[in-house]
Amino acid sequence: MRGEPGRRVVVTGLGAVSGIGVGVAEFLAGLRAGKSAAGPITAFDTEGFDRSTACEVKDFEPDRWIRNLDARTLGRASRFSVAAARMAVADAGFPESGSALRDIPSLISVGTTDGESRDLDHLVEEEVDLGPERMDPTVARRVPAGRLSSAIAQEFALTRAEAVTLPTACAAGNYAVGYGFDAIRAGDVALALCGGADALCRKTFTGFYRLGTIAPERCQPFDKDRKGILTGEGAGILVLESLESALARGARIYAEVLGYGLNCDADHPVAPNQDSVVRCMRLALDNARVKPEEVDFISAHGTGTKANDITEARAIRQVFGDTAPRTVSIKSMIGHSMGAAGALASIACALALTEGFIPPTINHDETDPECGLDCVPNQAVAADLKVVQNNGLAFGGNNAVVIFGKSQADWS
Repeated sequence: MRGEPGRRVVVTGLGAVSGIGVGVAEFLAGLRAGKSAAGPITAFDTEGFDRSTACEVKDFEPDRWIRNLDARTLGRASRFSVAAARMAVADAGFPESGSALRDIPSLISVGTTDGESRDLDHLVEEEVDLGPERMDPTVARRVPAGRLSSAIAQEFALTRAEAVTLPTACAAGNYAVGYGFDAIRAGDVALALCGGADALCRKTFTGFYRLGTIAPERCQPFDKDRKGILTGEGAGILVLESLESALARGARIYAEVLGYGLNCDADHPVAPNQDSVVRCMRLALDNARVKPEEVDFISAHGTGTKANDITEARAIRQVFGDTAPRTVSIKSMIGHSMGAAGALASIACALALTEGFIPPTINHDETDPECGLDCVPNQAVAADLKVVQNNGLAFGGNNAVVIFGKSQADWS
């Protein structure tokens, strides 16, 4: 369905917690350099697994970012979420105290795959080893997934905020951006903090391991010898507001959100459906009023599995033809951060538009002929970008695609 005209929606703040950098400056530097976050798992005991590499966030200091809440009352994913929101709000130019936000009609939408499953892992282990009566009540109170969004509202003492956590798995970050886009465009809220967050956990690693999709050492999207995903973690939060509001504040504008598309085919629990992915991309392009030939590059879902990469590449070629735009996967660098994946990729898209470059697909030796895409192997390239597309594909056939446009020097 074509989106009805409304307020123009722009991105004015970015907050990133990732394996290649904490904070937008470090994240940008990591993208430019093609940095890899892959390393031995330290989050849980990997005894019994013959593969034990993931993309963890290192050197994260929650107390540096979380000012008003006790970080001990938050699970790791919620700490990531609140920290990324704090970064994004500061990056958007709001006062450090956050009091300027308190009475603004706001939306907080955070996508996730696992919520606080890392804490659930811990509680289950305690229950098995010690009995349910010995389960840590502080940890138990951290588990509800709603905390990923409500904690942001608490951190900033927001009084007129809707806080929603979206559980649409690996597409959830894009769902959250789309939700914020609609709310700003319709005038329902003046400010939206949107994105996703997840923490590395044993449960999800084990699930992918049992599916046979965990790579031994590195993630190689679209490479003919790719061997699977590396699980990751992190958070990305974007500040969205109307163009009118951003101009009135004199805010820096990273990008414009042009539109998005969502669908769910419910065809298979884990395998993507090519026709459904095609429909979702076309929905997004139509909603954004963008023609396929106007897209300068695609940030692919690009997990590094055999099935995903071939299906997504075929869908891209079906929509864009033989002249498909360059298509990259930042999961080659940060791993699959689940609910945070779409949000961190959205931040990468906004930075690419602002900085004039396309991040690379690293660990790339030889492109799979069945994929047949220019995936910008191993080194970032300079590019004059005007429109970029961000794909998010999830288990259960949940797809979400967001289209971003370059900030204009003259918005009149």
